[in-house]
Amino acid sequence: MAGRYYSEPGDKIVARDPVTVRRYAGWTRLNHWFTAATLILLALSGFALFTPSLFWLTGLFGGGQATRWVHPFIGIGLFFSFMLLFVQLVRLNILRREDLVWLRNLDDLVKGQEHNLPELGKYNFGQKTVFWAMFFLIVILIVSGVMMWYQFFPDLVSVETRRIAIWVHSISAVLIMLTLILHIFAALWTRGTLSAMTRGTVSGGWAWRHHRKWLRELAGRQGSDTAK
Repeated sequence: MAGRYYSEPGDKIVARDPVTVRRYAGWTRLNHWFTAATLILLALSGFALFTPSLFWLTGLFGGGQATRWVHPFIGIGLFFSFMLLFVQLVRLNILRREDLVWLRNLDDLVKGQEHNLPELGKYNFGQKTVFWAMFFLIVILIVSGVMMWYQFFPDLVSVETRRIAIWVHSISAVLIMLTLILHIFAALWTRGTLSAMTRGTVSGGWAWRHHRKWLRELAGRQGSDTAK
């Protein structure tokens, strides 16, 4: 763990003219987009089953019965794909003192005065909030979803408990879609962020402005390796 307090082993400066920093490896990006795809498919199939006014969406999955069958399996795919990301990134998403300072001075971010904010590691408070919201909501969705999965677990819970599970599942689904929208908005609003999940790299200027402790750690680590 030495020298990797704010970064992952694969993070590194890959070019110096101009400075380019690798933020995500290829398999991490693939897992991220798979997770995003399953979440969108779950939203479409789930909303189709939630209300008759959106039942027409079942046509995307081959009809009502096919949608009812495939929806839980997509949910299992989402759960395991996100858990892979969770195990990989949980250490870097633990709240630290600078995150609370960043939150207290959030108005500086809105005003474009980011130089007044504290230096951060790989993720800021907003990104960490999305990470933990996704984690807890996905866990709630998978647990409540299994309780609702009558075809495979007809006697797992009572009818009353299953009704509560449906209510919890529905609310959690709405909350996770709002979290996804917030995540997309933040990625689009912060210029240069999308390249991290498309090409895997960000510019040195972007890293210096938004995640300076992360960049400092990478520079120090590679400088130490070079010295050896």
